[in-house]
Amino acid sequence: MRLLRMAAVVLFTAAAGLLALPSTPASAHGAIQVPGSRTWFCYQDGRNPQTGAIEPKNPACAAAVAQSGVTSLYNWFAVLRSDGAGRVNGFLPDGQLCSGGTGGPYNFTGFNLARNDWPTTHLTAGANIQVKYNNWAKHPGTFSLYITKDGYNPTKPLAWTDLEPTPFDQVTNPPANGGPGTDDGHYYWTGRLPAGKTGKHLIYSVWSRSDSTETFYGCSDVVFDGGNGEVTGIGNGGTQSPSPRPSSPQPSSPQPSNPGPSSPAPSSPGPNPGTGGCSAMYSVKSAWSGGFQGEVMVHAGATPVNGWNISWTFPGNQTLAQVWSGKSTSSGSLVSVTNETWNASVPANGYVTFGFLASGATAPSVNNLTCTTG
Repeated sequence: MRLLRMAAVVLFTAAAGLLALPSTPASAHGAIQVPGSRTWFCYQDGRNPQTGAIEPKNPACAAAVAQSGVTSLYNWFAVLRSDGAGRVNGFLPDGQLCSGGTGGPYNFTGFNLARNDWPTTHLTAGANIQVKYNNWAKHPGTFSLYITKDGYNPTKPLAWTDLEPTPFDQVTNPPANGGPGTDDGHYYWTGRLPAGKTGKHLIYSVWSRSDSTETFYGCSDVVFDGGNGEVTGIGNGGTQSPSPRPSSPQPSSPQPSNPGPSSPAPSSPGPNPGTGGCSAMYSVKSAWSGGFQGEVMVHAGATPVNGWNISWTFPGNQTLAQVWSGKSTSSGSLVSVTNETWNASVPANGYVTFGFLASGATAPSVNNLTCTTG
C-alpha cells in the first residue's frame, strides 16, 4: 500500500508539472502571393523542382540567399514578429522593413537589400486586383497594404517615410481557397490599386492576427506600366514584358486546388491578344522531370464575355495530360480548351483561369495562343 501511495504521488506531481508548463502559441504562417512578395517569388525562382535544392537564378534573390542563407527561402512564409501586435510605423527599424526586423525566428535580412532587379509584378494604377495571401496556417486577422510615395527609389534602403501613411487597401477575415499547409492555399479578396502611380513602386503588406500579437510583414516589388499582373524576373525564362493593356480584374468563381505537384517553377509570358473581345495569358506554375503544370488566364476586354475557347500549339513534343476548370481536346501539339458552365461568363475587364498538366519538356511559352468567344 505504501508503494501504491508513493506511485500515486509521483504520477500526480508529474501531471501537475505538465499542466504548469507554458503553452506554445499556435503560429500562423503566410506571405502575399499576388502581388508576390520577395520571399515568395525568390522561392519560386530558386527551388529546384527535381532536387528541392535552393539554386536562385534572379540576381537579387541570389544576393538575398548569400546573406540570409537557404533557410530564408525554405521558410518563405515566416517573415513575422510574434510581438508585432499590428504595429507598423517605427516598430521596425528603417532599412529592415522587408525582413520584419531581426527579431523573428529566421534571418530574412537579405530581403532588405536595396536593388532594382527583384522579381516584379506589372500592374495598372487605379485598377482592381485580386489579392492572394498564402494561408499556410489559418487565423483571423486584418490585412493592410501600403504603397510607396511618388519618387520612390528602389536602390535606397526602404524607410517608413518612403510609404504612404495609410493603407490603400485593408480587409478583415477575407475568404480562403484551398487548405492550409500548402503552397496553393490562400486568402483572397478584390482590392483597388492606388490611382496616379507610374513606374517602380513597392507594396508593403501587414497581416495582423486578431487572436494573438503575431504579425507578418512583406515587400512586393511592382511596376505601374499598364500590366495585368504579369510577373518578370523569375528563373531563366518568362521575363517577357506584359502588353500595356489596362485591366480591372474581378474575382472568378473559386477554383479547385491544383492536383499537380506544388513545387513552383518559373514562367510568366505576357498576354497574347485574341479575337472576339478576349485574350489569354499562358504561364508555367511548376515543373518536374518529364512534365509540368501550367495555368492560362482568360481576360475579357471592355465588354463581358459569355463563353470562351483558348487554343495553342506546344513548341515541341509536349502533350496535354489533364485540365481542370475547362474542357479540353488535343491532337498532338495542338490544344483547345473551352469553358465549364460555371466559368463561362467573364465580366468586362475581368478574368478567369484554368489549369493543366502536360508531359514532356517544360514549355515556357507556346505558339499561336488565341482566345475566341462564344
